Amino acid sequence: MMGEGLSGLGIKELQNLENQLEMSLKGVRMKKDQILSDEIKELHQKGNLIHQENIELYKKMEIIQKENAELQKKVYEARSTNEENAASNPSCTIRNGYDLHAPISLQLSQPRPQHSEPPGKAMKLGLQLH
Repeated sequence: MMGEGLSGLGIKELQNLENQLEMSLKGVRMKKDQILSDEIKELHQKGNLIHQENIELYKKMEIIQKENAELQKKVYEARSTNEENAASNPSCTIRNGYDLHAPISLQLSQPRPQHSEPPGKAMKLGLQLH
């Protein structure tokens, strides 16, 4: 209703119509407020859950960092033990053309077809005593 059919109404009827419209508008606004309040409450709950999950992930990350630090410490201790052993026993050497003290980097790769390498390129392993 846009107001075209109001020309034949009196004051009392117009006031009643106005009151009905105000009551309807009030009901619409109350329903809208309820829906918005429910959505806000749900978003707060989701935010709290995400916050808890974030805290748990930080704890897991700290544990993993500590484990990594312990593993690195063990690797470096093992290397220094190997260096001490090599220094205290110079008659034992490993000849393979690689730096024993270089950082170790491992990567996974697809298997390659096997073919024999010429003897000159094959890695020499073993213990030589002088």
